[in-house]
Amino acid sequence: MPRSPASIFAGIAALAAGAVALALVLQHGFGMEPCAWCTFQRVIFLAVAAAALLAAALAAVRPAFVVAGALAVLLAAGGVWAALHQQFVASKAESCAYTFADRFLLRTGLDERFPALFEATASCADANAPLLGLPFAAWSAALFALLCLASIGALRAGFRKPR
Repeated sequence: MPRSPASIFAGIAALAAGAVALALVLQHGFGMEPCAWCTFQRVIFLAVAAAALLAAALAAVRPAFVVAGALAVLLAAGGVWAALHQQFVASKAESCAYTFADRFLLRTGLDERFPALFEATASCADANAPLLGLPFAAWSAALFALLCLASIGALRAGFRKPR
């Protein structure tokens, strides 16, 4: 049975928010300390969740639905880039200091306002620890790719004519 675009976007929002919740459990419950790129990806996951919720809420208003859905697609694609950058570039560096992710967090003040969520407490090399045999950044990239594809699918479903 086909799902409505609104329900698909609601699921995308739940999955993106769930990724952040899992990261927080791993950090605060199991000692997996995040780097600047890890916490930057949390920002992107939350932005994808917000855009997807907006698309779900505005599914009946086509122009707003398209804008919010396209934003979810673009944010998720940006998340793929951030995760792959962490995996192949940042994790090879000694420090994440003064990288794009670090500057973003410092300029927005998110790390000071919400330290339990956005404070980077590890280097990029240390933070990319394996989880079930795969580096954490690889899991993140895969989830962002899934969110991107699901958002594209939800947008396409919004353009299909009901029978």
